Amino acid sequence: MTDQPRNTPQFFLTSPAPCPYLPERTERKVFTHLVGKRALQLNEILTQGGFRRSQSIAYRPACDGCRACVSVRVVTADFTPSRGFRRVLTANADLTSAIIPAKPNAEQYGLFRRYLDRRHADGGMADMNVLDYASMIEDSHVETRLVEYRRPATAPDETDELVAVALIDILSDGVSMVYSFYDPDLPARSLGTFLILDHIAKTREFGLPYLYLGYWVEGSRKMDYKARFLPQERLGMIGWDRIEA
Repeated sequence: MTDQPRNTPQFFLTSPAPCPYLPERTERKVFTHLVGKRALQLNEILTQGGFRRSQSIAYRPACDGCRACVSVRVVTADFTPSRGFRRVLTANADLTSAIIPAKPNAEQYGLFRRYLDRRHADGGMADMNVLDYASMIEDSHVETRLVEYRRPATAPDETDELVAVALIDILSDGVSMVYSFYDPDLPARSLGTFLILDHIAKTREFGLPYLYLGYWVEGSRKMDYKARFLPQERLGMIGWDRIEA
């Protein structure tokens, strides 16, 4: 018997659990740990192969008889916002953004908590406390940043209000949107859509070709929005396929 090299990743399979996207289905995930000197390189390879990162874990669906979860990345150089997207950009033209180190704070957590309570009260993250939030932000062995969005204060003695936050990984070929949250009391701004549009622009400014959006799930209303950002590439059985419409 030969010993496996210590820096070779080991992959594990989760037990079946209810699918969060499609009713009456179960999901399983294959995952590995992103730690050590090769974490950055491994995250690059796995992201390009359809994995997602959550803290120091990289995972992807491995469901029996189902391939509904499809990895999606926007082709940033060729993206042109539609009329509806331009309206969203105009509605948020007053916001400022700052890319900062991945360090959590109380202001972020307060917004995160309000977002979960209003938008995902029955989701798997609903019970996350402040320590869980800190782990989500800080537990990374790859190049991770936060992007904070603020709207101008309405009075001289006030500070600019935090309205949205995105947790991102910087890759050699693009940006991966790991998680984002925003003020649930500002529906007219369509902040979820705006965050993606702004990250398409930021990724282009970085000179990188792709914005990774995670999984599009055909038949899931939760994930329908990802199909709107075209052109995009979707990961198939033999590689990435370009989708124009």
